[in-house]
Amino acid sequence: MSDQLLEFLTTAVLEIDQQLSLLYINPAAEMLFAVSGSQVTGAALEALFVEQPSNKPVFLNALSSGQPFTKREATLHLPNGQLLTVDYAVTPVTNGRDSLVMEIQPRDRLLKITREEALREKQESSKLLVRSVAHEVKNPLGGIRGAAQLLAKELPDSALQDYTQVIIEETDRLTNLVDRMIGPTKPSKLGPCSIHEVLERVAQLILAETHNQLTIIKDYDPSIPDVMADIEQLIQAILNIVRNALQAIQTVMPLNEGMITFKTRVLRQFTIGNHRHRLVCQVNIMDNGPGVPANILEHIFYPLVSGRAEGSGLGLSIAQSILQQHQGMISCESEPGKTCFSMYLPIQSLVPSQPITPDKSTTRSSIKRRAHDCT
Repeated sequence: MSDQLLEFLTTAVLEIDQQLSLLYINPAAEMLFAVSGSQVTGAALEALFVEQPSNKPVFLNALSSGQPFTKREATLHLPNGQLLTVDYAVTPVTNGRDSLVMEIQPRDRLLKITREEALREKQESSKLLVRSVAHEVKNPLGGIRGAAQLLAKELPDSALQDYTQVIIEETDRLTNLVDRMIGPTKPSKLGPCSIHEVLERVAQLILAETHNQLTIIKDYDPSIPDVMADIEQLIQAILNIVRNALQAIQTVMPLNEGMITFKTRVLRQFTIGNHRHRLVCQVNIMDNGPGVPANILEHIFYPLVSGRAEGSGLGLSIAQSILQQHQGMISCESEPGKTCFSMYLPIQSLVPSQPITPDKSTTRSSIKRRAHDCT
């Protein structure tokens, strides 16, 4: 086989010998399985993944018969406990050595990209609608406040001014709510920013608010370079997520039993929206709270959607807006006892991100796996 040609493919390719050991693994497969080719070459296939029921008989039969086969939506168990849903095709080849070529197309990552893109489109439509309504509401609020102030000056009885003061205070409260619904209006002031400095700042604020009763665990990747971001906006976005986690924890347990984990990692060749970025910073914020109710999980980033009766439903919407201004995104996976919000920020470099068109190139690029996702 021409290994040099396979180096450029975005499809994961393995070559397997008659003993079902790895003869070759291309870079796309290294990225898919999060392994180094030099470490796994020559190892048994089980060092890479295990399929249940065992695929050994089918692979050995393909070697002996020379007949290729294809399997859809197979579940591969990785050594780190992660599961991958993939389609794969196995083709026997003879080029001086009898072997199998295995082409792997991940399904879960493709489904995630499709779902994320649909979510982004819905959020954009929802945001435009909310902003239009908010602007229409804000204009008469200014008139009501001004009229209440003028009325207060004309009232002969100062005791009646208490009523006009109520009007002024309530219009101010509604104006503040509308401003939060509209979200950040100032352009981001981008500059080099250490994601760990941002997380440390958020940790300090949360620990101060909880009088150091909450446990914060830090799992940082020190190799992450600076990202281009507005540090104040980034602090606000992460603080909104962490405060949501804190409030969820407080509904089911004492603060001293609560736990929030900050985890950072670097992802390579990762797709956000319709762009593939060479390097992306992933920040996972995990808590041991009750989890997000399943009926609102897909809608929690929409304005005014909240799982708490006293919640405004704006914190996560604002956080998502901030990340989108930074060409990033936030996603959430939740179950009782573990909720993980994952933030993705492109790491700028001299190599520009590559736009992805919604055709075959989207399918090919979508096989890039979300490595170490919420593990």
